[in-house]
Amino acid sequence: MTEMMKTLWASVQGDPVFMRRVNGWLTLFWIVMIPVSIITGWINSVSYVAALSLWALVSGHWSAWQAARVEVKQDEDAAAGSTGLT
Repeated sequence: MTEMMKTLWASVQGDPVFMRRVNGWLTLFWIVMIPVSIITGWINSVSYVAALSLWALVSGHWSAWQAARVEVKQDEDAAAGSTGLT
């Protein structure tokens, strides 16, 4: 089970199209959740606001990490290209 999860995680991390789709759907989900939260009164719940804050922290750090991974890959590709390696 652990190996399967590691394999799945590695394949997800290496697929930018999948990551773009997941982030797009999550964005739409949270946009829909704004009026739902207001209508249901969840917006007044400390637990809900705390969970939302934790999600914001996690997604923000994940986004920064993904951007850093891309920059590292671009630097590696540029370095390989400047030395004539492919």
